[in-house]
Amino acid sequence: MAAHAWKSTGMSDMLQFMKLIGQLKRVPRTGWVYRKVKNPESVSDHMYRMAMMSLTITDPTVDRDRCIKLALVHDMAECIVGDIAPSDNISKAEKHRREEATMRHLTNLLPEGLKQEIYVLWEEYESQSSPEARLVKQFDLLEMIMQAHEYEELEGTPGRLQEFFDSTAGRFDHPDVLQLLGSLNEQRGRSAKEQKNSQTDSSESEH
Repeated sequence: MAAHAWKSTGMSDMLQFMKLIGQLKRVPRTGWVYRKVKNPESVSDHMYRMAMMSLTITDPTVDRDRCIKLALVHDMAECIVGDIAPSDNISKAEKHRREEATMRHLTNLLPEGLKQEIYVLWEEYESQSSPEARLVKQFDLLEMIMQAHEYEELEGTPGRLQEFFDSTAGRFDHPDVLQLLGSLNEQRGRSAKEQKNSQTDSSESEH
């Protein structure tokens, strides 16, 4: 069935689709670029860990496979429009318009069934119209602050990216996400304390 679908749309269209989404590997996440993070992750890096969060969710009330698909599709349009950040001063309506046009362009390269499925998934995430879409949005935010913590550790600059944590305050409510968040905050607190102690020891040894 899959082979037939690929033939019906034409291999050249499918190849073009794959090349376009492959650009996500070369689109850096804008927030890190603006904060001058060295070697910032790509959009596809971000989506991969979101997909793994979806794969490992233990909540039996949500459709895990749908969460994985939503994670893989939600930022797909950024392969053409780029990662538009709040500080870019582009309205939500304009951002949505650009991404919607891109998603129509991308999915038009696919056979009808896939075209409909992927576009509907993107719309579902954009409108936050299902429990799965709302959970994946929380994964989006959680993955961002996990990455912020990792950059702080790599740079040895605890707290430098605090604004990313502040932007997510009050936006988590799923029990599994809250547990991961709690572990992350504990680890971040320990890292900051260790860094402070290390700096104190270093300062004392110089005197």
